[in-house]
Parts: sequence; structure tokens; C-alpha cells
Amino acid sequence: MKDLLTHIQETFKSNFDVKYRNISTEIGDLTLVFIDTLCNTVFISDYIIRPLELMGSDILSLTDIKNKVLNINMVNWIKDEEDAFLHILSGDILIISGKETRALYCEVKGYAKRGVGIPLTEQVIKGPREGFTEAFVDNVTLIRRRIKNPNLKVEPIYAGDKSNTVVCVVYIKGLAPESLINKVKDAVKNIHSSFVLDTNYVEEKLKSKSTAFDTMGYTEKPDTASARIMEGRVAIVVDGTPFVATAPHFFMENFQTADDYYLNKYFSNFTRIIRWIAFFLAILLPGFYLAITTYHFSLIPSLLIFRMAVSRAGVPFPTIVEVLLMMFFFQLIKEAGLRLPQPIGTAMSIVSALILGEASVGAGLASRITLVVVAISTVSYFLIPKLYTAASLWSLVILFFSSLMGLPGFYVGFVLLISHIASLDSCGYNYVFPIGTSKKFNFHDIFLRGNLEDISQSIFKEE
Repeated sequence: MKDLLTHIQETFKSNFDVKYRNISTEIGDLTLVFIDTLCNTVFISDYIIRPLELMGSDILSLTDIKNKVLNINMVNWIKDEEDAFLHILSGDILIISGKETRALYCEVKGYAKRGVGIPLTEQVIKGPREGFTEAFVDNVTLIRRRIKNPNLKVEPIYAGDKSNTVVCVVYIKGLAPESLINKVKDAVKNIHSSFVLDTNYVEEKLKSKSTAFDTMGYTEKPDTASARIMEGRVAIVVDGTPFVATAPHFFMENFQTADDYYLNKYFSNFTRIIRWIAFFLAILLPGFYLAITTYHFSLIPSLLIFRMAVSRAGVPFPTIVEVLLMMFFFQLIKEAGLRLPQPIGTAMSIVSALILGEASVGAGLASRITLVVVAISTVSYFLIPKLYTAASLWSLVILFFSSLMGLPGFYVGFVLLISHIASLDSCGYNYVFPIGTSKKFNFHDIFLRGNLEDISQSIFKEE
């Protein structure tokens, strides 16, 4: 194994955290190779170096060391040079003997990581508050704690030509369809990227192309991921990110939150109806307002039209420019609030909205009613965060058609939106599943939430 040791030393030359420890034993010199920033050095000293230094004369080979000396949870042989490098870079330690053709590795991981905390993107009033972390081992643990099923499979796949990132495909055997499992595995194996840093690298291989709608689900909550796995879906856990992807993902799920299943059913359904209303307000309200005020004055009550005329007096732009200008201002405020540090961003968003709104009306750039319409549309986006991107883009599409043809253009834009959503698929399943399917499925959570005992079953098993 001298050639392996020489190769490792040449490859890791000039790396300060790659350590080599030589130990003289009865069977010859042993060399320990590890990266101390990825390993638990105290564990190495107590459970590897000390037993090797104290081993007796009856130990004659690495096999004896593996079977009689090292009393740790994981000790095994390396397969080849590539496997050796992979174990070193994963936080394991190599034991190399100059007299043998094989080498051992021991699991001694101990790298710095963030503890389990409250997920920032999926706050709940009631229910579990644990969130995934960047360490995939912790994420798998959080899932296994909730699914105590011997058929739960966690299959690791290395992705990224240079990063060798661990991607775990998690599913329940016999519950998730085999075709779905194979599709996800093939997508992960066919990632031809130098590195994989987030679930989106995998999602892009499985998403429907040319759409702003997310046809792959993602979550930061272990309870949500576990629920989807128990419904027969496949979860994708990527090392280095606190978000877990799930497949397939359906349009109706964009209106569901974790609170829906932890709070009173009737209140949950009430808030879900509000989200549906917010979705249509976010996408349709600006276009409808533009169509009515530009082409169809007769549909507006006379009292309101006089107020609108007074409000728009002095505004030098046509309504389309006025609406686009205010939508652009609100987008600026939203982006600034997201990108700035949280204490500054929150205060800046509130102040900017007040100043820009009042200043725009005072300067004659927009009328008050336009400001109200755009503000309602913008606030509605935040009730459906997973549809924010799609709603933002499609509201502009419908606004464009409404500016050209009025209400007929508005209807054309709306029909295009519905047709586009209906044409999408998620990993081979209709995106609007189970609506429009020819078979009946165990799905009791469509527009309104059903009883929990009806929901808690596989959605792919035919009744």
C-alpha cells in the first residue's frame, strides 16, 4: 500500500488539515490518514491510536486489527484508490500498512454543523418545530424518528463529478411505485454537473421544463417530508442543504400548510379558502382592473367612476404604465426586504411601502385606486409563497392581454393559464392530480381538508 500512501500525499500536498500519524507496531509501521477538520480527533486518540499502541504480539495482520483491536461501530476494507479518497473526504480515517495490499477505514466523523432549529420558511402556530439542517445524516435521522417502518429505504447516491455529494433517495418499499423510484434514481445518477450544492440540482432533472410553476415539492420540516413519504412519495435528501425535495408534487399542495393538519379542521378549511382567493387576486386583479378601466367603463358604477376620474386627474401616464410602475416599485421593496439583514430589511420594507406609496400619489405618478389594487395583489402573493414566482409572471401575462383587448384579452390570458397548469406533469403524474384522472385514488385533501384518518394512506393505491 506504499503506492496508495504516496498517491494520497501527492494529491493532498499543501493541505494543512490532512494529517498523517505513523505508529510502530509488531506487524510493522502503520500510517493513519485523516482530515482533522472533518473528524473527531478525541475519538481517534482514544479509540484508534491508543488501542493500536497497546495491542499485543498476538496481532499479526490488519485483519486481526479489524476483528480484535478496534472496538468501534464501523471498520471495513477500502475497495480501491477512488474509494480511499472518498472515505478520507467524508470524514473517515484510513489505516495503511506498508506490508499489506489492503487498507482499512474507520468512521470517525466529527465536523462542525448547525443544530436542529426552527424552520424559517415554514412557521406553524401548532405542531412540531424541528427543521432540517445542512447535515444529511441528521436529516435522515429526523425522518427515521417519525417513520419506524422496516420498509423505509434510504439509498445513497454520489452526485457531482468533483463534489461527490451524497444524495439520499428515501421511500417506503411497497408503498412508493417502482416506476417513480427508478425515475428519481435515474435522474440523480444522470446529473452531469461538476458539483451538487442543493436539491435544485436534482429538481431540475425532474421538473417540467418551460414553466414557472414548481412541479417538484420541497420542505424544511421533517414532519411534512415524513407525511409525504408515508403517502407513497419519494424524498430526496441532499447533503449540504436544509431543504428536502419530494416527488411527485401537485398543484393543490401549494395551498396546503402544516397548520392545516394540526389545527381545527373547519378553521383550516377557512384559511385554505382564503389562500385560493389570494391566488386569484394576485394573478387576475391587476389585469381585470386594467381591462375595466381602459375598455369597459360602462361596467363600473357611476359613483365609483367619478371617484376614479378625480383620483386619476393629473396622472400623466396611461393606466398600463401606471400599474406596471407600481408593480415594479413593490417588487423592489420585496427584494430589498429579502436581501437585507432581517432587522434592517423588515424596517426598510415598512418605511419604503409607506413613503413610496404616498410619494407616488403625491407626485402624480399613480392614482390612489391603482395603488390599492396593486397593493392588494402584492399582499396576496405572500399568502401563497410557493406560487410567488409563477403568480408574479402570470399576472404580467394576463395584464398584457388585458391591455390589448380588454375583457376578451383577460379571458384569453386566464384560459392560457388554466391550460398551461393542466398540461404540466410531475414525475409522470398529472400536475393537477387527482383532478381529471381516469381512476379513483385515495386522495382526500384536494380543495378542502378531509378527516385525518382518511388522508393518512397512500395516494397511489387504487380503491
